[in-house]
Order: sequence, then C-alpha cells, then structure tokens
Amino acid sequence: MEASIKTLPGRPEPLGLTHLQGVANFSLFSAHATKATLCLFWSGKEEPDAQIPMQGPYIGIWHVAIEALPKGASYAYRLEGKDESFDPNRLLSDPYARAYSSFYPWADFSKPRLPFLSACDPLPSFDWQGIEPPHLPLEDLVIYEMHVRGFTIDSSSGISAPGTFTGLIEKIPYLQKLGITAVELMPVFEFDETHSHHAHPETKQPLVNYWGYSPLNFFLPMSRFAKLPENAATEFKTMVRELHRAGIEVILDVVYNHTPEEHDYVASYRGIDRETYYMLNESGEDKNYSGCGNTFQVNGAPGLRIILDSLRYWTREMKVDGFRFDLASILTRGEDGKPLADPPILKTIAKDPILKKVKLIAEPWDAAGLYQAGQFPKWGHWSGWNGHYRDHVRRFIKGTNSESGSFANALTGSEKSYGPVNTPLSSINFITSHDGYSLYDLVSYMDKHNEANGEDNHDGTNCNDSWNGGVEGPTDDTHIQEFRDRQMRNFWLALLLSQGIPMFHMGDEIAHTCRGNNNPYAQDNEINWFSWKESEKHEEKQRFVSSLITFRKMNKILHRKKFLKPSDIEWHGHTPSKPNWNDESRFVAYTLRDEKQQIYIAFNAHFEPATITLPSEHRWRLVVNTALPWNNHHLHAPEEGDELDATIEMLPYSSLIAIAR
Repeated sequence: MEASIKTLPGRPEPLGLTHLQGVANFSLFSAHATKATLCLFWSGKEEPDAQIPMQGPYIGIWHVAIEALPKGASYAYRLEGKDESFDPNRLLSDPYARAYSSFYPWADFSKPRLPFLSACDPLPSFDWQGIEPPHLPLEDLVIYEMHVRGFTIDSSSGISAPGTFTGLIEKIPYLQKLGITAVELMPVFEFDETHSHHAHPETKQPLVNYWGYSPLNFFLPMSRFAKLPENAATEFKTMVRELHRAGIEVILDVVYNHTPEEHDYVASYRGIDRETYYMLNESGEDKNYSGCGNTFQVNGAPGLRIILDSLRYWTREMKVDGFRFDLASILTRGEDGKPLADPPILKTIAKDPILKKVKLIAEPWDAAGLYQAGQFPKWGHWSGWNGHYRDHVRRFIKGTNSESGSFANALTGSEKSYGPVNTPLSSINFITSHDGYSLYDLVSYMDKHNEANGEDNHDGTNCNDSWNGGVEGPTDDTHIQEFRDRQMRNFWLALLLSQGIPMFHMGDEIAHTCRGNNNPYAQDNEINWFSWKESEKHEEKQRFVSSLITFRKMNKILHRKKFLKPSDIEWHGHTPSKPNWNDESRFVAYTLRDEKQQIYIAFNAHFEPATITLPSEHRWRLVVNTALPWNNHHLHAPEEGDELDATIEMLPYSSLIAIAR
C-alpha cells in the first residue's frame, strides 16, 4: 500500500495540512528534531498504513506533499532527535490540525486516549446565511460566563441535544429574555476530560477535567460538545451564527499558557519540540507559572506564531467576537520567564489587522504571583477581569469596615485603581465567576467545602470574603433565607449599576449552589449543571436580574465610555452632599446626572438602620429597595414607583435606587 502513495517535496508554508488542487501539503515546525516522518492511516489498523520521510528542516520546518490521499485518511507524526524528549515510536498530533479522527464518548475511562489522530479531509464549507457579528460597543456588553456542557446537560433542559453547541442554540431565547449581550464560553478547545489525577473520596471513581483548562490543540472545537464529534466545527459555527442572529456576541475563554502534556502524557508539542514550545530551567525541567505543571513559550517565535494563527483562525473562520485569556500575565513573560516591558505577543496582537477589531479580555495575573490588573490597556485595546472590584464589593456588602471609599471607587469604574491609561471599559466587573463561590454560596458559606474534588479540601482559595448570615449552608430559618436573598439583591444592584462591563456566572440568576465547593473543576454533576427545573422555581429572581439589566440599558449614564466628571456625580452621606469616608462608615450614596435623568443610589451595609435625607432639589420615586422581595420593584417603569418622603429609613444591609420625579 505504501508504494501507491505518490509523494512530492511539498512546501514549508503554511504550517499544518493544506489542500490545493488535489495535493495535500503537510508542514511541521521542529527546530531540534533530526528526522520527521508523516504517518498515514486509512485501513483502521493501529499501525500506520504508510510512513513517509519529510523534507527538511528548512529553518526548522519539515514538509512533504501527497497526491490523491485516500478519502477518510488520518495522520500523525513521528519525530527523532538527540535528547530523550524525542521518541521515534510515539505518534504525535499536528498542532495545526483542524479536526481529529479519533473520537470517544464523554468521560470514557475504559481505554487510553493517546494518540490523537488528525483527519486529512478538509472541513466542509459553511453557510453563514448573511449573518454578520453584532459588533457591539464595549459599553453595551453584559457578559454571561457559561459552560457549554453544563448549560444544557441536565435532564431538566428538555432539549434534543443536551450538553452540546446545538443544545445551547435551543436556549438562546432564555439568554435574550435575561438581557445578555455576550456569552463568555469556558474552554471549548479540544481537551481530554479523562486526563485527571483525582478520584472521588467516597465512590473512588475517577473525576473528570470538567472545566477543560488544558487544551490539546488551539484550533479544534471540543468534539464531545457536538452531537456528532466529526461535525464539531460545523456545529460550533452554527451556534455562533444563531447567537449572532439573536444579537449576542461570542467570547472564548482561551488557554494559551499551558497544555496537559506532562511526564508520560505526550500528545503533541512535548514530543515535537519540547525545548521550543515550553519554558524550561537550566536543568531542563518545566517552569510552572501556570500552576498546571508547564508553561507554554508564548513569546518565543514558534509559540507566538501558533497563538496568533489560532486567534486569527477563530476570528476569521469561526467568527467569534473576542477572547478572554486565562492567566494572561504569562503573555508578558519572556523566554526566561521574566516579565517584559514590551512583550512581543501583545505588541503583535495590537498591530494585527484582524485582531485589532476583536474584544480582548485579560485575566491579569498568573499562578506565580504576577498581578497586573489595569496594565493591559497600555498594550492595546484590552479590558481585564477586575479582581480588586470583586474583593472590595464583597467586603463592603457584607459590612467590612474601611471599605466605603474603595467600594465607591469600584462603583464608578475603578479610576483610582487603574490609572490614566484606562477607561471604565478597561474593567470587567464581576463578583463571582467559575473560580470561587457561586453568588448563592457567597452568602451561604463561610468555609469552602471541596472534599468531593478528592484533594482533602486543600484546593481552592481560602480567601472568599463571604458571610453565611449565621448558619453554614442550607437552612430552614426564614430570617436567614430572607437575609441571604437581600444580600444577593444588593450584589446585583452593585454589579449592574457600576461603571465598566458587568459579567456574572451561569446560574447566579437562579441562586444556583455548588454546595460550598469553590473550585468545582472536577464536578460533572448537579454541582456545576444548570438546573432548568430550579430555574422555574426562581423566576422572580430572573425577572429581577433581567429588569435590572434593562434599567442599565435604558440609562446610558450607568455605562459610560469615559470616567465620570465631577458634574456627573455628587456623593452623599446620611444627609445630602456630606459623604462620610471614615473607617467605620458602611454607608455610600450618590446622585448620577445626565441631560435626561437623575438617579439616586444608596447602600447601607451596616447592621443598624440608616435614617437618610434625600437631596431636596427634587422629589424622588422609588425604583428598587432591596429590603423588599424580588418582585417589588419598578425597574421597567421607574415613573410608576412610589414617591418617597424627604427623610426615609433604610433597613440594615439594604440598598435602593430612586429617580427624580
């Protein structure tokens, strides 16, 4: 059979597999290999049907071309070199592969996944039906962080393809009703959910890598998020098209800082050219700025190139609208691991004609302690997860002293924290995310309960700034239940009234609980799954959130492009124009003004009631008082709110919105 394969020298560019006029060109970068072999499979055997030496290296690139490849064929590579990282018997997948051909059921631990063979056939064309991305302004974003599988895999979803890109499409009306303008999808690059090191402490069953923060390939959509694994790219595109049709943008949570490759788990980069693709110390060991065992060499030329090619591919071919970069501070580290003043990858992204049009969001820290909140905008049009915002809002709402000034700064876009190169739109405001407690757990637990992760409760952060209201976890005490509801409403008000870009995590709008687990990365069960049955029970919470989002959209002064000027805002204390910023103050109030409206907002995070006097130049109508139940508000029709007396009493741990009559 091997003799029937007609080979040509091929071309070094572009990298990966490309098709042109019946000829398949294979190109692979490995600067330290001494021999590269293309292995072709088409008969279903474990061993290759053909092994073809590749030409090269040409500046580190190996290449060969094949005429008339058998339909349905797959391929992998074998590399030889001078050090032990090369194994001539190991099959390695193409880093530029556009589709795998080896498929497995989700969480099937019955046999090893390696090697991952890549499909030779080109992807089918796709009909976008004339639907273009929404191109929403940053100030109009309301981001919903979500997990594709977890959103619909629960049986209560009642859809035809639970846990898939297609299943998400069926729930787009829910997102629209909620008022979401962008979804931020937790990792959807192909990953191996069975590559996990822990077992459930009671059942002893292996746990999965549910979140997927360990990509095998930077170009492949997760095949097990598709109804038909071989159709993953088409199903992903269909999902993007339908979200765009609904006016919702798609932001991908991307992981370019590390891969799952370690020790004997060698799938691609580690066997192709470990020295080039990973940061190593002088002893040849992996540097671990990711906290996951290795760190991708993002600012070396080959690593930089594949990341840029990946970003362009998802933007141009998949039409996604933006990227959230996991542990983005690693993007600033040089080949020696030290932070760079002008990182090549960030400089290149800023100048790229394709990427300069997409939304870029940094998680501005890494696992080795490099914290760069507010710094990414100096390298281009970046926003960033604002961890300071999360911490100060949590502390103030639960009644911590010395937080009123920081809370006020957070509400107005974090100008004092971020500095002159930023705008409010530099800040992605969030109180919860996949990392840490859900919103319900934030007001229901004092301590993390991560035993189910199989790590003796050592994983996950110990610093949560949470408060359970007096009882740990579930309770039948109606007073504590009401208090927790009030605190959740306070958090919602703070988040959706703040300048900047709001983001919240899937399920917070229905008070989803992870049972106190603040690091549920390994939980493929009700701890992470969105419950549509529970959603029906909590419709009043969804209406509150949806109405608050609508109120935000109606009032542009709540989502400005630039920081507030003194004429836009006036701070108050218990009496107008007399704010109290001392250490014991737990009260913040202010009036926002524009040419159309004046909005009075107040937060009382004290354990005692607050008697306050409203500004006298107007009569005020109540829009929201969080001391009242979920459905007692006038967010959709503020003009119908009750007129307030000049002096009113705010209950402990409550907040309110009023508008000038």
